[in-house]
Formats: sequence, structure tokens, C-alpha cells
Amino acid sequence: MRYAYGVTTALLLAGSALTLATGYPAGAQVAQNDSAAVEAVVPRAGAPASFADLTQLLQPAVVNISTRQRVKVQAQNPFAGTPFGDLFGGGPGGGQGQGPQTREAQSLGSGFVISADGYIVTNNHVITAEGQGEVESITVTMTDGTDYPAKLVGKDAASDIAVLKITGTKPFSFVKFGDSRKARVGDWVIAIGNPFGLGGTVTQGIISAVLRNTGTGSAYDRYLQTDASINRGNSGGPMFDMHGNVIGINNAIYSPTGGSVGIGFAIPADIAAPIVDKLIKGVAIERGYLGVRIQPLSDDLAASLGLAKKRGEFVQAVEPGQGAAKAGMQAGDVVVSVDGKEVTPEQSLSYIVANTEPGKHVPITIIRNGQRLTVTAVVGKRPTEEELAKQSFDPDQNGDQDFGPGSKGDHHAGPSIQQALGVAVTPVTPQIARQLGVGEETHGVVIAEVDESSDAAAKGLQRGDIILSANYKPVLSREDLDAVVKQAKAANREAVLLRIQRRGQPPFYFPIRLR
Repeated sequence: MRYAYGVTTALLLAGSALTLATGYPAGAQVAQNDSAAVEAVVPRAGAPASFADLTQLLQPAVVNISTRQRVKVQAQNPFAGTPFGDLFGGGPGGGQGQGPQTREAQSLGSGFVISADGYIVTNNHVITAEGQGEVESITVTMTDGTDYPAKLVGKDAASDIAVLKITGTKPFSFVKFGDSRKARVGDWVIAIGNPFGLGGTVTQGIISAVLRNTGTGSAYDRYLQTDASINRGNSGGPMFDMHGNVIGINNAIYSPTGGSVGIGFAIPADIAAPIVDKLIKGVAIERGYLGVRIQPLSDDLAASLGLAKKRGEFVQAVEPGQGAAKAGMQAGDVVVSVDGKEVTPEQSLSYIVANTEPGKHVPITIIRNGQRLTVTAVVGKRPTEEELAKQSFDPDQNGDQDFGPGSKGDHHAGPSIQQALGVAVTPVTPQIARQLGVGEETHGVVIAEVDESSDAAAKGLQRGDIILSANYKPVLSREDLDAVVKQAKAANREAVLLRIQRRGQPPFYFPIRLR
């Protein structure tokens, strides 16, 4: 199961009227959500007095999906370090056991049949093993209890969509995608799936929000939000509207407890249907890529930049050699529009670029040092999710730092706290640079102390961080930092934007509120 709590998302395991080719003669089979059949059981006014007839019509096309996996785990010796350790194959002294061993594991999820000849849609994470595991078999169970071995047709990690294929002696019941762009907040929906292995479970609710951005920064962070109960094992199952159309694929929940709290997310059909079609046809899925690392323009960032509203996204880093770098984009830029499309929380930069054809020249409007500029970039091809994961970094990671001022053995008084920011700094010398693991040519001031009650501490700044610039101005001394703070206060800004260099990480911008 995919859980989303704060900005954390974990997996949900336990188009307009797109009808895919079935391979059977025309008219041989009618979709379970055929409009005439649905209108006979659902009044035009909206929700029926009961969902029973609609459920009975749709449920035969919803399936349970289980996988059998072989997973490598590290063998543990409970007697390691005792005189009995070597009795369990750990070697002299007990060791760590016999090294990695293979164990059998299972996963459960949901899916739905989209053609009479047995194509099935589910989530990629339902049929993908974690870590070093390997999926040995996939089994699809129909509502009547019949099991079918399934073949993986194709999967797409970026959108978390996969397509399976089963073969039977007669046509399968199936359903069609609807047009999720017509979904409105307040519309009734039902979800059918396999929560906690309880197959054939139906829940109902309404659409709570459309185009919901959960803050993960992924290429498809645009969901339908619902209060219909979605739990572990619902992943990959369909969300139906009252016309019986699949308008979403249940995918994630926001949960502080691990269970449903009435905030669930589904991949919209208008995103899923074209991807499903390509996976069935074996067409490569190519997405756009600029080569920037970004974050939403928060209140603190907007305040530090002197921007009036939270529109656009902030560039933390630019990848050399990619489209953004070649166009002249820089870390610290704020992207406000791409190819004429405004960057907003509902329409993120990642979404706009990912859905732009590689090779296209696009105008990009940015704000740099308060000035509005337009550059033209050539959109590249987005790397795989595995390649992107290797490039990722976490600006909130903390590491132990040990450097001259204030460290053990330093008997000199440390620098005084910069009261407005809550940090004490000292210039970076070649000796300090070596101790911090950065080049001796690095210029800036190093943080020697952080006031625990300050916003700097709350944002994760720590001893050993190097401040390279403040509000885009180089900082070489405490006086330089003081001057920027005074200018910010004179301009009635509530925050200052610091560019921080941390050991082993690229420089990163932090908006720090003044006090």
C-alpha cells in the first residue's frame, strides 16, 4: 500500500472513454460498464438509493492479484558473540551467520479487466518485488474464485501502472476507462478491491479533490482524492463513477495510523489510459526532462525572495549538460511558467515537463534576483526512475561535523550569534575547508553554533554547514551576513535565503525566517 503522511508516500500493497482492442469479433462481448446497462440501475439524478445493482454489474471485472516472490534476506545468528555462535554456521565467534539467504514472500493487490481477451490493469508496485527480490509468479483470482496465471505485458514505474494478461476459454467480463477530466468535487464514487486480502470489498464516498498534488515531486503527482475507504490491498483497484466508468486507479492514502482515515488517492483515468494503451502495444514511453532539482515555493521561500504569492517552483540545482543548463537556468531561479503553462501546485513543473515531448523547444519564464526573464530550453528524455534515484539527494540529511572553531581542544572564544538568524559563523579558512571535506578554494562562512530556538535549527541547519551566499550575495564574513540581514529588514522581508554547502552534498538553498 502506498501511504502518504506529510510529504512521505509509501506503497498500497496487501482518457476519454478508451476501449482497448479485445481480439474478439465485434459485438461478441459488452463491457460491464456499458452505458445502457448502467443507466438502467443508476438514476440520472446521481447516487442510487443502493449501490447494490451497480456493484453487481461491475464486480465481475475486478480481480485480486497475488505474487509469489523470492527475497534475499540477511541470515541472523541469535547466538552471535557467545560461545555457541559457531554452532549456527557463523564461524569463529559467531560472526553474522551464513550471509544472505533466500526466503519466499507474497504480496496482495487488486486490478481490473479492460478487455474480453484478458488484459488487466494494476499498479506497478503490486507486481514488483522490493529490494533484491524476484517475482516468480503472478496469480489473478476472479470473483467466482477461479485462478489464472498472469503474464506481465508491461510496466511503468514513473506512473506506477502495470498491465497483465490472462487467457481463458471464454471472454472475460471487462470495464472501460471514463473521462476523469469531467470529475467534480462532490461526485459519488465507489471503490472495489482486495483490502487486507478480503477480496470483493466495496466502499463508497465522494471525490474530495481533483488534481491533488501530494508533494512527492514525481512526474505524475496529480491525483483524484476521495474519502471512500482505501486500505492495504486496494492498490491497483478501480474507482468508478456513477456511470460505471473507471475514472481512477486506487493508489495511495494519507495516513498517520497506517489505515484509512478518509483521504485516499487514485491515478486519474486521463493519465492512466494512454499509458495502458502504450504498454499493451509495446510502445516506448518517453517523457520530457530538463535536469533541474526543484521544490515548491513555500511561504518562507516566497518571503525570502520578496515574492507576493506562492506561484512557481524554486530551482535548487541544475544538472550540467541537460536542457536547463544549456538554456542558462541557474540554481536559485524561480520557474513560473513552461511553454505558456503556469506552474502551480495543481500543475507542477515536473508534470508539465514530463508530459512534453522530448526534443521540443519550450519558452521558460523565470524570476532571477527579482527580474523576470525568459529562456528557451530543449526538452530532453527523462531517465528511468532507477537512474533518477541514484541522482537524488536529501537536503535534510544530517551528518556529524567536526571542525576548528568550537571543537574539542579549541580554547578560544567562539564567534557570537547573529541574533536575527540564530547562527554563529566564522570565515572558512583552508584548514577548515580540509576538515569539512570541501575544496580549499571554497569561500564562505561556516556555522559554528545554531540557536536551538531559531528557525535555522528548525530547518535543519547545523554546525559545519557553510553559508556560501545570502539573498544571492556572496558571504565571506560575519559583516557580509549582517549587511544582508539589515537590507532584508529594511525591505520588510520576513526571511533570508541562504545557500548552504554541506559535506558530501550539492549546495542547497534554505529560507530562514528572521526574528
